[in-house]
Amino acid sequence: MAEGSRLRSPASTSKSAETLNNSENGGKKGENGGQGVALKKEIGLVSACGIIVVLLTWVNCSSVRWATHVQDIFTAGKLLALGLIIIMGFVQICQGHYYWLEPKNAFQTWQEPEVGLVALAFLQGSFAYGGWNFLNYVTEELVDPYRNLPRAIFISIPLVTFVYVFANIAYVTAMSPMELLESNAVAVTFGEKLLGVMSWIMPISVALSTFGGVNGSLFTSSRLFFAGAREGHLPRLLAMIHIKRCTPIPALLFTCASTLLMLVTSDIYTLINYVGFINYLFYGVTIAGQIVLRWQKPDMPRPIKVNLIFPVVYLLFWAFLLIFSLWSEPVVCGIGLAIMLTGVPVYFLGVYWSNKPQCFDNFVDSMTYFGQKLCVVVYPEEAPKKVEQEMQDLASSICVNLKEEEEEEEEVQGSSKLKGTDA
Repeated sequence: MAEGSRLRSPASTSKSAETLNNSENGGKKGENGGQGVALKKEIGLVSACGIIVVLLTWVNCSSVRWATHVQDIFTAGKLLALGLIIIMGFVQICQGHYYWLEPKNAFQTWQEPEVGLVALAFLQGSFAYGGWNFLNYVTEELVDPYRNLPRAIFISIPLVTFVYVFANIAYVTAMSPMELLESNAVAVTFGEKLLGVMSWIMPISVALSTFGGVNGSLFTSSRLFFAGAREGHLPRLLAMIHIKRCTPIPALLFTCASTLLMLVTSDIYTLINYVGFINYLFYGVTIAGQIVLRWQKPDMPRPIKVNLIFPVVYLLFWAFLLIFSLWSEPVVCGIGLAIMLTGVPVYFLGVYWSNKPQCFDNFVDSMTYFGQKLCVVVYPEEAPKKVEQEMQDLASSICVNLKEEEEEEEEVQGSSKLKGTDA
């Protein structure tokens, strides 16, 4: 789970860099300025992407409310842009531009179909719908999660499915399948074809959309690291929050650092394959665990309960997807597995190995203490006590100041009385 989240945020970040590139190139692949110009441009895009990540990390560290406001604003902007695309698609259909929607043309094959390619297509396509489980990571911050979590999932999944399906139908009314494959930013190319002088709307909308995607990924992935550290699977420092802002600053900084490291991979499709393969691997293991617990502990309290037919169907689809994706792209999936397995020695070193030398424990404690002082963080149960202690100290200082002022006033009044008596 942690490995999937560690890759999901970089994938969204690389998508932002790709968006910046497509905004300048009009969504077309290729460079016309030679390798030197392409290299400079790539460095500039990665640098700009890194600045975006650092900026959003600062927002998330400063305030949870700021982060949620940023997410709401950019999500609304994305939906408005997609709504414009869908409306234009319906206009195109009404004008008779639906050649590639006709069954004889829509199912025309451009290459020999293979099962592995179909599985890989599902794997890459599922990246767009990968946000359905993000809300689970922030359940503790939801109001009445047993009621609002299922409601949010039941509303969001049909809405996203409706919007994305009709957006793709709109794309096909203006672009052929080959144009879709040649374009790195389909929405940008779509806007250039239909919006004319207003085509600048689409690059800005796509950039804002990916900006909100990076913010949401930082917000949720950091909570996953926070929960893992609280369970003892990651360093204790990651389970601490700021004494006043109550934000998991160490977990956010760790997420930011891993994201910046993953920016060295500029191929967005490779990142999507990494993320998709690892995500579905852990999704399947989680769903299988749900079935095992339902069988071994049937009387366990379950506030949210679903029929077992849904996880069984999901596992069948999961097995097809992973097996044939591994067969179709063994190198990419193998690298994803290797990245995931890097957590095994860390687990044995940090969790399984209980009899560590005293010098090792002292080093970890000193690093934790240094991180606490640097980020001004404590464990969540200590944060209210720290704030309460600060308020008590502040109240005590105010009382002392008031008492000193009263004593000074009494001295002034006493001296005035003495002067009146002498007179």
